[in-house]
Amino acid sequence: MKLEVDPLGPSPKSSDDPRLTKVGRFLREYSLDELPQFFNVLKGDMSIVGPRPLYVSQMAEWDDRQRKRLLVRPGLTGLAQISGRGELTREQKLELDVEYVETASLWLDAKIVSATVAHVFRRKHIYEKRYSKTEYTRGKGR
Repeated sequence: MKLEVDPLGPSPKSSDDPRLTKVGRFLREYSLDELPQFFNVLKGDMSIVGPRPLYVSQMAEWDDRQRKRLLVRPGLTGLAQISGRGELTREQKLELDVEYVETASLWLDAKIVSATVAHVFRRKHIYEKRYSKTEYTRGKGR
């Protein structure tokens, strides 16, 4: 990533993210930028499947139901990633995270892992089109 660009721009997941180098864009489009998180899985800090990690500062916006996502370890992939990824708003992703916590099972994890593999090869919905109900990203989506 480029250092001279604002790290807190409108969306770090937009297709025209000025922080990305050509190599960085390639890594993101093939989801290879997630591979270092496998060290967190091996360490036990993350699991393969679970809600994606978020910033601690975002928790202040959550209600009691939404805080349920904290009951499980964060994961490399989750229900939100196979249900629309960049097509979803952060509110929709949060709802899917809570749904995952409420319905977690080995069968659901297997379904999420297999769907994730398919999504990575299709390279669909990588970039966010709309960050939240009220904020749009600069990116055009994919």
